[in-house]
Amino acid sequence: MLDKFKSRKFLMAAASVVVGILTIFGVPEGVVSLISGISLVLIPVVVYIAAEGRIDAAAVAMASDALREIAQLLAEQKEAGAE
Repeated sequence: MLDKFKSRKFLMAAASVVVGILTIFGVPEGVVSLISGISLVLIPVVVYIAAEGRIDAAAVAMASDALREIAQLLAEQKEAGAE
């Protein structure tokens, strides 16, 4: 459920609601434009960085698991050769 709150679609929808509320309450157009612009740039960048970090972490974990398996096979082969 928490992943849905981190999605780009949800964050952009939330930013749209904030901008709409600011407009309704008469916040100056410059401030509304600034917040809108920042959210349009910042949200996709942050989500992209987070997603790439998760992908990279998964790749490192997979490589680490593969190296552990190789080390275990080499140790077993060494033990079998010593007998």
